[in-house]
Amino acid sequence: MKKISQVLPLRPSEEVATALAEGRAVVALESTIITHGMSFPANAAMAMRVEETIRTAGAVPATIALLDGQLRAGLSAEDIERLAKAGQAVAKASVRDLGALLARRLPGATTVAATMRIAHLAGIGVFATGGIGGVHRGASVSMDISADLQELGQTPVAVVTAGAKAILDLPLTLEYLETLGVPVYGFQTDDFPAFYSRRSGLQVDYRFDDVVDMAAAVNRHWALGGGGLVVANPIPQAYELPLDVVEPAIQSAMALAADRQVRGKALTPFLLHALEQLTTGSSLAANIELVLNNARLGAALALALQAKTVG
Repeated sequence: MKKISQVLPLRPSEEVATALAEGRAVVALESTIITHGMSFPANAAMAMRVEETIRTAGAVPATIALLDGQLRAGLSAEDIERLAKAGQAVAKASVRDLGALLARRLPGATTVAATMRIAHLAGIGVFATGGIGGVHRGASVSMDISADLQELGQTPVAVVTAGAKAILDLPLTLEYLETLGVPVYGFQTDDFPAFYSRRSGLQVDYRFDDVVDMAAAVNRHWALGGGGLVVANPIPQAYELPLDVVEPAIQSAMALAADRQVRGKALTPFLLHALEQLTTGSSLAANIELVLNNARLGAALALALQAKTVG
């Protein structure tokens, strides 16, 4: 039987490989936010800004994607611009897509699930994103449940997020995470954030006000054989869109998706784009700010996990 390294074309960038070899803090980033989150050139500028935020905080960013038949952990500015220009022509790659895309040498922008899988293979334990996927509204009929949740149940990566995307069924998403044994840690919050909004009315499992204390809990979770964790980090208050503002827009976006019969992988990008239009750009601005906020916390957590004081 061949070794994984012989059959798996995993290529960290030189910056990421050096940081990992030296035991320095690295933070993974997804790439669907570049290709499916917004249009060029705003998407490229956003991605570079997120990477710079992580570097400024003292960690190394590792944007993850599939390019030229390889799993890439860490992209150059040219790679990011290439993905940004291609946009939704790039395949939205979840875990089930990785093998086929690699075999065909097709580019792929990684979802939360795929980013977690590749980050873990590369030896990266912290991943900062916008919002995780979850149980979609109406899932009792559609069975539309994101692969992100299953990946969280098995892959030991801490995912820093502003909650689950607001278009989802948040109570059922939390129930599903509980079933999978995935802890939800709130950073300086008791309330599970609702992506654009700081509060959903739902409780996190544990609150941590200090990132070092949280890192200790993360380390012990992994030492016990646990999988992924959700680190819930509310959007900064200055950029929050209250639920009573967002929810009517979500309902309108969902009605539009149903009318156009948008389903599957296309649904989330469609709904987020519709929300951007319905909120006259406010949702996009909020999305960018919450990602930057998560990048800062992701870097702090990665640094704390590397510190010798964390047992």
